Amino acid sequence: MNNVFKYLCFISLFFIQPVSAELADTLEKVKPSIVGVGVYTPTGRPKNVLSGSGFVIGNGRYVVTNHHVVPKELNVKLLQEMAVFVGSGKTAKVRKASLIASSERYDLAILEIKGAKLPALSLASSPYIREGSSIAFTGFPIGSVLGLYPVTHRGIIAAITPTITPVSDIKQLSIKMLKKLRDPFMVYQLDATAYPGNSGSAMYDAKTGKVVGVINKVFIQESKEAVISKPSGITYAIPVKYLHELLEENNIKL
Repeated sequence: MNNVFKYLCFISLFFIQPVSAELADTLEKVKPSIVGVGVYTPTGRPKNVLSGSGFVIGNGRYVVTNHHVVPKELNVKLLQEMAVFVGSGKTAKVRKASLIASSERYDLAILEIKGAKLPALSLASSPYIREGSSIAFTGFPIGSVLGLYPVTHRGIIAAITPTITPVSDIKQLSIKMLKKLRDPFMVYQLDATAYPGNSGSAMYDAKTGKVVGVINKVFIQESKEAVISKPSGITYAIPVKYLHELLEENNIKL
């Protein structure tokens, strides 16, 4: 029995520890590029409202997030501005931001921030990564109630699946779902759990730190799980392929 126990311990040390250490090393490089996205109201209480997560790419002033995270309108009378929150803890700083590209179809948005450059993440070049690949994502699952503290989840690509879930009864189809049925696109389904504040988080290769997708907790889930009486809470991500397309369409050079 002792020999078996020693063998199992050896296997655990050999296989499990390197993976954890590998992700820890990757995370050190990734975290400085993770930001919050929301609204800054200088005369408001609170002044800062975080609505989702984002990450820095390219020249250090481009920020990627979900289209639905970007505020639809700003109150001019209150001097509201779109903002990106950088740093960590309770001393996070506000950077004014402007929308320079977006795609409602793929629920992606690219912002440009003012001020000094931030560390940027690299985008994977492959359109998709294989099912079973190890990934991680970092963002703000519960917002900034206690300050800006990025949280990391890890898992695997569980499936590459269309955005639409087939239904048995036509009455279950919404107008939004009917539109998407005409031209569905493929997304990642994950075995890791994200939360609403994670929308826009960078999903990256656990080993290299290269971005392979963008977490989407609301937009895709509503389409795929609209007919489920008790939503499963499955997490989805938009492949980086569509981010590359958005960058190219808007002539944004990295």
